[in-house]
Amino acid sequence: MKKVKKGDGHLLKKYQFWHIFTHSLFHIVIKNNENTKTMYAIKSSYFADEPKVDLYREGKHEAFSKLPAAFPIENGVLEISSGGYGINRIHYATEKDESFSVYPDRRSIRGLRMWVHKQFPLFSRVIGGLAAIVLLVSLALSIPQLIETISDVPWVTENVGTFTSPITLSIPVNALIFGAGALAGFERALMLRSHWLIDMETSGWEGE
Repeated sequence: MKKVKKGDGHLLKKYQFWHIFTHSLFHIVIKNNENTKTMYAIKSSYFADEPKVDLYREGKHEAFSKLPAAFPIENGVLEISSGGYGINRIHYATEKDESFSVYPDRRSIRGLRMWVHKQFPLFSRVIGGLAAIVLLVSLALSIPQLIETISDVPWVTENVGTFTSPITLSIPVNALIFGAGALAGFERALMLRSHWLIDMETSGWEGE
């Protein structure tokens, strides 16, 4: 929380289609026991020197912080972290009986992916299943070759030994596998799914 800085109060601009190349935008509606709703928005730029996030309350710039971030808000803390594909976790931590929902702006590429999921759930599940399979295959083909490359380092060879990969693929094929894995990881990230296969870390979206 020490990283949180006060915002300047500027208004949040409407998300346009060209913003998919510059920043992501998520909306959060927090509702308390009195059924009072508070609208928040989280904006994260893609090409910042340091990963950071801006918080808007009812359309006005409330605060900003480097990632990972923890914003004190009504009766709780809004925790935000990022991974290899941008923001991958938003969690509202509170001791009271409150609920919230988080969703990407409908004009964003994540918003488009969520629309496809809602309108064509079967097709969406097929895409998700294929993405998971591609990630697993990519990992299975890449790890043995990576271990062989590491074992060729003189210090490793002398102290650990060598390893010969049962799989040897050409540079173009490995590049194709890497591209397919990156695309599959990107698809899972669009669906707000984070996994160690994607970011090589254990993290995820939480909505409670």
